[in-house]
Amino acid sequence: MSVTVRVLFDQNREDLRLSWLAGEAGSGRTATPASIEPADLIGYLNLIHPNRIHVYGNAERAYTEQLDAARNRALVSELIASKPPAVVIAEGLEPPPALLAAAKADDLPMIGCPLPAARVIESLRTYLSKAVAPSCSMHGVLMDVLGMGVLISGESGLGKSELALELVSRGHGLVADDVVEFARIAPHAIEGRCPPLLRDLLEVRGLGLLDIRTIFGEAAVRRKMTLKLIVHLVRRTSMNDEHQRLPLEAITEDVLGLPIPKVVIPVAAGRNLAVLTEAAVRSTILQLRGFDTTGDFLARQRRMMETG
Repeated sequence: MSVTVRVLFDQNREDLRLSWLAGEAGSGRTATPASIEPADLIGYLNLIHPNRIHVYGNAERAYTEQLDAARNRALVSELIASKPPAVVIAEGLEPPPALLAAAKADDLPMIGCPLPAARVIESLRTYLSKAVAPSCSMHGVLMDVLGMGVLISGESGLGKSELALELVSRGHGLVADDVVEFARIAPHAIEGRCPPLLRDLLEVRGLGLLDIRTIFGEAAVRRKMTLKLIVHLVRRTSMNDEHQRLPLEAITEDVLGLPIPKVVIPVAAGRNLAVLTEAAVRSTILQLRGFDTTGDFLARQRRMMETG
């Protein structure tokens, strides 16, 4: 996803106490150029990286003050010619007059911030990393079950939202219902969030929209969770035709290039899906800790056959 300097400014203005110093007319410049790694999107002033957002702090001021007027002019000219997305003047410093004048003339966005340069870089690098992360939307319900992000999936009419409501009533947390937005925020981490329009809402057939935060309180909702498990609901007939009763190998589903553990639960009258989901989560936790129940059973069976 492409993020402009204007969007970056607006979404971080309050947290970082940002202000415009110059070049607001150029705020349409993209802050996330293509083929740039997140770590190179922002950093201390360094002309070796022309496409990054440059942060100017006390160290940069001390360095430039040691330069003579000709070298300072050359530095400003090279910086302007490289067309960076923006320059952030951190530490509450006054921008160098020559750089400020050049930014105004070239409509180079120059943003002021009273916070330390290191904190500005850390905050904006995290923000930009998420902005350029691969993302997708999936149908289902994302829950926090025993501290694990669980996506409940399956075709319509199988009771995904009813299961989510039961899990909430058992003390677990709702992240998103119906549409879940996922982003790969790290090499081995996928984060799920709820679209703003649907936040805190759960649609249950016969009851309509329920505001989970209002009904169950703050502890019943989560802003985000890292996806660790997919619980896929199927009709019993599909289970018989398409899925093994006792899978001998772990099932996974590819989400944004990562294999996510998956369990398939058949839906039938009288089955307590909430208990089954909790058991699936506990089993997954044990697997992550190195316990392999199916493998242990097969090994036990093999030993009995060899000794029998």
